[in-house]
Amino acid sequence: MLRVVVFDADETLLDLRPAVTGGLVAVLEEMRRLTPAAAALSLADLEADWHAVFGERSAAPVQEIRRAALARSLARAALDDHLDAVAALFFARRFALTRPFADALPALAALRGRYLLGYATNGNSRAERCGLAGEFAFERYAHDGGLPKKPAPEFYAAVVEAAGVPAERIAYVGDSLAHDVAGPQRAGLRGIWLNRQGLPCPPGLRPDAEVATLADLPRGARRPQRGGPDSDAVAGA
Repeated sequence: MLRVVVFDADETLLDLRPAVTGGLVAVLEEMRRLTPAAAALSLADLEADWHAVFGERSAAPVQEIRRAALARSLARAALDDHLDAVAALFFARRFALTRPFADALPALAALRGRYLLGYATNGNSRAERCGLAGEFAFERYAHDGGLPKKPAPEFYAAVVEAAGVPAERIAYVGDSLAHDVAGPQRAGLRGIWLNRQGLPCPPGLRPDAEVATLADLPRGARRPQRGGPDSDAVAGA
């Protein structure tokens, strides 16, 4: 019997993209204020710097990757000495703009009376800074205390330990098939895929349930290759 539902953060509960874009816009404006050399730079350049650094250092803490990406962007305009101030500006703006998706808080409220709720993420979206304070019985963050990122088995083991129940009684909900479905399933948890964009599930992967919105978790959802459209996504996972 399912006892615990654990959520990924970014792009699952949290609408991160507008917040990151807003943070980068603030950085670009500050760079242009500091030097005319930054006038030639675009938002796409700053985004490309993130992707380049992430590709090289994907296992590193997200905050460390972001600082390295900002350093790369600042170097484009010979503003290397401004890293600390610009990083502080980015993170202040990013967290100020981070909001839960409209379906997040109602779904959590609907599930809370029936399940223990957890929050476990690779990112640096601290629940209390993103409109999710007090929503969860436990929270786990990659790199806190040396915890490796998903899909490392140690990450899911930490979730199981925090939940205090056997792995098979835990469902993990998230938007990433690799991190939130396949990874949890290998660790004995159930993986529920939040597929907001209606993407096809690749061959060889079978989520325990698939939902198009978090509202489907308590109401019911399509369960790939088993169950029916009226199944409860969580209870049936």
